[in-house]
Amino acid sequence: MSGTSDQTPDPEVVALASRLFDLARAGEAEALAAYADAGAPVDLANEQGHTLVMLAAYHGHAETVSALLARGADPDRANDRGQTPLAGAVFKGEGAVIRALLAGGADPEAGAPSAVDTARMFGKTDLLELFAAR
Repeated sequence: MSGTSDQTPDPEVVALASRLFDLARAGEAEALAAYADAGAPVDLANEQGHTLVMLAAYHGHAETVSALLARGADPDRANDRGQTPLAGAVFKGEGAVIRALLAGGADPEAGAPSAVDTARMFGKTDLLELFAAR
């Protein structure tokens, strides 16, 4: 057994996770894809439960969202407050991200509030029609 506690995270793992979150926020699709292809967890979440997909979606990076979803990331994984990437994209008005998430299988009814609820809240009838057409 090593002298470190099971409770103490490995500094190298923490540094890598931090790098992955930064890449998602910055929309570095190719770099994130390379890490995922090398075995990095595509559903990695930070202390608030924000996944790489959530961070990429919230920052408007449709290509990054698509790259993560193509590698098996969960499009509906909610953060600790019950919000999904799709609801976040609706809130931010990120049309390309919304389309990428829907193409990747996101459920407009998932989460609380859901993307449908968020679209209703902000009077986004075009999105309500898009979700109803699914």
